[in-house]
Amino acid sequence: MNIAISNTSEKPIYQQLFEQISAQILKGELESGYSLPPIRQAATELRVSIITVKKAWEELERIGLIYTVTGKGCFVADLSPDEMLQKRNDMILQQMAIDTDYYKSFGLTIEEVFELLRNVY
Repeated sequence: MNIAISNTSEKPIYQQLFEQISAQILKGELESGYSLPPIRQAATELRVSIITVKKAWEELERIGLIYTVTGKGCFVADLSPDEMLQKRNDMILQQMAIDTDYYKSFGLTIEEVFELLRNVY
C-alpha cells in the first residue's frame, strides 16, 4: 500500500486516504484478502490522527471495498471484475455530478467542458 498525504491539499486527509486506497483496490494493486494496516499503525506511519484513518477505513467499508473481522483487522473485499467496475463507475459518476454542478455555475456548455477536459487530460 502506497499512500502520499498532502497537508497543503484542499481535500481532507481522510478523503485523500480513502481515494488513494480505493483507487489501488479498484486497479487491482491491492488484491482480495489484502490486510490493511491496523488503524493505530497506519495513523502512526502516516503521522495523522487515529480518527482520520478510522474515518477513511469506515468509508471504504461502507461502500464495500473492505470488510472488518473483529480482532483480526480490515481486509480488501473479494469483488468480481463486474462488481469492481460498477463500484469504480459509481464513484466516478458521483464525483462527475459534483464537478458538473460547478461547471454549470460558470455557464459552461458541455462542449466547452469537453474541450477543457481534453486540454487537461
